[in-house]
Amino acid sequence: MEETTTNILTRRDFLRCSMLTASGMCFGSKIRSAQANQKAAGKPNIVLIVSDDQGYGDSSCYDHPKEVSTPNIDRLAAEGVRMTNGYASAYVCAPTRAGLLTGRYQQRFGFYTAGDSRIGLPVSEVTLADMLRKQGYATAVIGKWHVGIEPQYRPLKRGFDEFYGFLGHGAHDYFDLKITDEYNSIYRNEKPINDTGYLTDNLGRESVSFIERYKNQPFFLYLPFNAVHWPLQALQKYIKLFNTGDKNRDIYLAMLRSMDEAMGKVLDALKRTGDDDNTLIIFFSDNGGARKNFANNGALRDFKQSVYEGGIRIPFIVRWPGKLPKGTVCDEPVISLDAMPTICAAAGAELPDDRVYDGKNMLGVLRGQIKGPLHKNLFWDDGVKQWAVREGKWKLLFNRESSLELYDLESDISEKNNLVKQRPEIVQRLQKTYTDWKKQMAPQLGKTAKKRQTNTKPQNRNKR
Repeated sequence: MEETTTNILTRRDFLRCSMLTASGMCFGSKIRSAQANQKAAGKPNIVLIVSDDQGYGDSSCYDHPKEVSTPNIDRLAAEGVRMTNGYASAYVCAPTRAGLLTGRYQQRFGFYTAGDSRIGLPVSEVTLADMLRKQGYATAVIGKWHVGIEPQYRPLKRGFDEFYGFLGHGAHDYFDLKITDEYNSIYRNEKPINDTGYLTDNLGRESVSFIERYKNQPFFLYLPFNAVHWPLQALQKYIKLFNTGDKNRDIYLAMLRSMDEAMGKVLDALKRTGDDDNTLIIFFSDNGGARKNFANNGALRDFKQSVYEGGIRIPFIVRWPGKLPKGTVCDEPVISLDAMPTICAAAGAELPDDRVYDGKNMLGVLRGQIKGPLHKNLFWDDGVKQWAVREGKWKLLFNRESSLELYDLESDISEKNNLVKQRPEIVQRLQKTYTDWKKQMAPQLGKTAKKRQTNTKPQNRNKR
């Protein structure tokens, strides 16, 4: 009798489970059907790729030294629009990331320096991932986060469904991917993991996996590489391709080649899944090339951590097959802040009306449909020593040496001829423009948080 009762219960449980499973399959089918409908309705996939400390001259589709070869970055330019006046919103990485994720000057919420990344992107800020997830997008960040360490600031709390990468700064070892601390460990979603391989390759691998898994649903892939940030570490198979006479420059170029190939794998995955024609790709560097990693900024003056053009002007390319012209060049000044409103416009997402957005939708400019400037002014400010404002061809800056300088960027891209004495009326006007803007900005979030025990000096280890 006991055995019979058990059998009856087992059958009942089986039937109930079967009904729940069938219901779940039906519900899951409805979700997949809705996702497929969204895909069919034309919601574009979004891929936002950010390199780290890449030189303005270190893409072969821009004016470049003869040793530079970036076929996949060139592929984006050949199939899209290449910007000659593309800017980062800061001369260091973390503030730029805070700005591009929010579409707002990061100074509006007090995020001025790389040190503010330890405090975190304020939770009151709406991120690009927040906006796209509301539109039914699957969202992932794969790479360098650098806008908050504590749990409330991490990717899965800021609109992202998936995270593979690290929370801290770009000086991450490319080969040592073991669990260390919360700043340097590689995470998969909320948990640190022990991983192996070369980090740039891994970011490409994870990106391809995400694209393939969400081929039936609109997706947003945010791919912030830490390449080509110091430390100089590369695979031998790429190092041996270069012989510039400077071994450090050779390693840098090998790192660049690895990143370019990872981008190529992303492009190939989009082709393979049939998503290529319906994917908007935006690519740029987080700031100008760094002197420390032997980057080349071409004709631009200075490097990262400077408000001269070498610190803020960046390679910047936008590609959207069928929606944007192919192989064209746009000279209109744009800024990394423009990524969010451009992507939201493409995805049919309306920006919240309870805050000021400084980024602009670039699509009209990229299509050649808008006459006149996209931005009346562009601003840079580290909250301590340096600031700059651009208006048309004019750029006024205040540098580390407390020198006020004015340049005509149309005739003097290298910023060699300081016109501050010749054009006092422009200096006065732009000083007031900057001062009026600065009054709208928030005070800095605070002093850099107490330093954690981190490995800030990885070894230069180049492996096969």
